[in-house]
Amino acid sequence: QVQLMESGGGSVQAGGSLRLSCSATGFTYNKIYCMGWARQAPGKSREMIATINKMGVTAYADSVKGRFTISKDNAKNTLYLQMDNLKPEDTAIYYCAARPPYCILRSSDYTDWGQGTQVTVSS
Repeated sequence: QVQLMESGGGSVQAGGSLRLSCSATGFTYNKIYCMGWARQAPGKSREMIATINKMGVTAYADSVKGRFTISKDNAKNTLYLQMDNLKPEDTAIYYCAARPPYCILRSSDYTDWGQGTQVTVSS
């Protein structure tokens, strides 16, 4: 069973940066997975914002394109989200997610989720 655990959230002023990490364990050997980050702001639906596939190909939602960077370290089984030039509207709970086998920017298609980490951006 896939287990995901996020860390690195916190509070930052607008224009600042944060890096989120996601420790991933329990993947079936040789099974292809897509990894991604989603976020959910109060009163809004969960939004898939970045994905990375087995080959390292990335995709981003328009809301974060050019400001956020997704990456992974296969040796450490860790997924990252570098968030730069943060805006107050980025305030949300951020979740790590996984699904086999290919990537899609739609949160409802993801089968495994972490518990989430809060990111708060003040103006």
